[in-house]
Amino acid sequence: MKNIIKAPLVTEKNTFHNAAGIYVFEVDIKATKIEVKNAVEKHFKVKVQGVRTSVCRGHSKNSKFGLTKVPYWKKAFVKLVEGEKIALFEGV
Repeated sequence: MKNIIKAPLVTEKNTFHNAAGIYVFEVDIKATKIEVKNAVEKHFKVKVQGVRTSVCRGHSKNSKFGLTKVPYWKKAFVKLVEGEKIALFEGV
């Protein structure tokens, strides 16, 4: 089984989503919504209501070694059932 969830995305904008029960993760580019749902439910032991995904475009970036390309990546917005929380985002 491949590693579906790469990292949680904790930003100021995403903290407003947390209050509504929506958590944001960076996921594998080939992962489907069903795979993301199953991975979050298994890893965090919560019940997922829905998943929305978004593919974020890569861009070019200048560095001292020349022009490099940041690859495409995918993020998933995971909405939990009412009353469920993920302790990782709560700071516990």
